Amino acid sequence: MKFILLFGPQAVGKMTVGQELEKITDLKLFHNHMTIDLVQPFFDFDTDAYKRLVNLFRHEIFEEASKSDLYGMVFTYVWAFDQQSDWDFVNEVCHTFESKGGEIYFVELEADVDERLDRNKTPNRLEHKPTKRNIVQSEHHLKVTLEHHRLNSNENEITRENYIRINNTKLNANEVAKIIQNKFGL
Repeated sequence: MKFILLFGPQAVGKMTVGQELEKITDLKLFHNHMTIDLVQPFFDFDTDAYKRLVNLFRHEIFEEASKSDLYGMVFTYVWAFDQQSDWDFVNEVCHTFESKGGEIYFVELEADVDERLDRNKTPNRLEHKPTKRNIVQSEHHLKVTLEHHRLNSNENEITRENYIRINNTKLNANEVAKIIQNKFGL
């Protein structure tokens, strides 16, 4: 089992790159909004119930996938590097797969803020992420999060052997997916 953690700030292109990876490999995409958008109609973002359910669903899917005969999975994540809880989540997810012999790959995306603001409005994003359809709110959240959290790693902060950082400001999702596929032999 190959587990690709595809992370970076909001609207950097994680889901779209994951969709392209799914097309050119046998990897399955599990983008973070699959659980967010499942729970959000019932519980607000900052409630304990919301957090518990999103984490529960993710954990259960990871657990089952790690024991399955799937070739691999791509999971997208906005990793706040200044939040210990995000580090703990990443370590827990990696342990779930590694404890069953899985291989872990870290793919970090970065892009200019103006490009991310443009991508925040793309039809593909809005189709697959209902909570992002309120563009004003989504754009506000993107900007506020940028002010309050560090959403890309510092140099040498990620020490995993299977790691790549890609600035995809001027690259389309297919180009990025091919870079990832070639780098890791997927």
